[in-house]
Amino acid sequence: MTKIAHPRIARLSTTDADFDARLDALLAWESVSDAGVKQIVETVIADIRQRGDAALIDYTARFDHWQPENAAALELDQARLSEALERIPSAQRQALETAAERIRAYAEHQRLQGWEITDAEGNLLGQKVSPLDRVGLYVPGGKAAYPSSVLMNALPAKVAGVPELVMVVPTPGGELNELVLAAAAIAGVDRAFAVGGAQAVAALAYGTETVPACDKIVGPGNIYVATAKRAVFGQVGIDMVAGPSEILILCDGETDPDWIAMDLFSQAEHDEDAQSILIAWDADYLDQVSASIERLLPQMERSEIIAQALSARGALILARDQDEAAEMANRIAPEHLELSVAEPQALAEKIRHAGAIFMGRYTAEALGDYCAGPNHVLPTSRTARFSSPLGVYDFQKRSSLIMASAAGAAALADSASALARGEGLTAHARSAEYRGGGRD
Repeated sequence: MTKIAHPRIARLSTTDADFDARLDALLAWESVSDAGVKQIVETVIADIRQRGDAALIDYTARFDHWQPENAAALELDQARLSEALERIPSAQRQALETAAERIRAYAEHQRLQGWEITDAEGNLLGQKVSPLDRVGLYVPGGKAAYPSSVLMNALPAKVAGVPELVMVVPTPGGELNELVLAAAAIAGVDRAFAVGGAQAVAALAYGTETVPACDKIVGPGNIYVATAKRAVFGQVGIDMVAGPSEILILCDGETDPDWIAMDLFSQAEHDEDAQSILIAWDADYLDQVSASIERLLPQMERSEIIAQALSARGALILARDQDEAAEMANRIAPEHLELSVAEPQALAEKIRHAGAIFMGRYTAEALGDYCAGPNHVLPTSRTARFSSPLGVYDFQKRSSLIMASAAGAAALADSASALARGEGLTAHARSAEYRGGGRD
């Protein structure tokens, strides 16, 4: 086995004079793509809008290196998805079904309900909740395949009541990933297409002769996919523009250091830009974890990627105490937060900003990635300060309900009229006054 050099993972202390500057530099991530990427994406989107299926076929040949005979060859029918489910090993099928059952059960608790009230004047007020008509799901298929992403994106949509879910997945060299297709069958994907990249996002946003236009696009992808999602936002809704994967671990020094090292690896192995940070209030423990990293790293299949990620954006941070560590966690606002401490629920009360909180020594973040139940589509790059995990509510929309009674219209007319006239909108005022029985 090739020995991998120990990554130059940063060591910081909250008492360092330059701590704030070093932490800010470590957290800095610009998710906006460069001008070159934007230009390519804009060209692709314009081409899809103009030429539709013909452009999709051309881009598939160019980027995925296989030549579809026609646009119909891009669609994967339900029989092909079912066939994949039958082909995969029974252990994988069981794992997918177990994960799907837990994800679906968790999502059932998130469904928003409509409501109505009647006020003292007899006015009916309320909220009507409806599912989106059609949602597009992007599934990555470049460096790796992610059947878990299919489940996490598709199942909440189905629980929300979305009648049509359209999946797109790139197929480099024309190769289909059976596990991804099997996950689509289990999750209830209605239509699937073997297309990827910015061209797939454009097709989902604007539609082609074969790919239907959707109301929202969800799912992760590379920089071209993320840039395309941002570009079509407004034409359609999107879930988020996600940055690299992140994990922050707060540990009291009592968890096996090998466990913590492996948890740091679990995010670092995604790609070279991923971020893994450990905060502890025991300097000796940080040394133990550092030793575990050095010893375990050569055993990892993706050791080079892990080493690069830890060197570029990883850190072992010494805090004064647990309270300061919690303050740092809120400042970092991580995608994944592990609280590997004796009383994790008490510590969780102090956390305001995190995509998902994993409580206790036995709760590996990897459980959340696959089968715990809560969604693994989470806010990154400090956006947990103002956004939330993907859920059923992302596939539902709300309409306000207002029905005035005659008495209610009369009671509200004076207030509406006064405010409308104050804004110089006479027609508004008179419209309300008519219903209130007044004339001017």
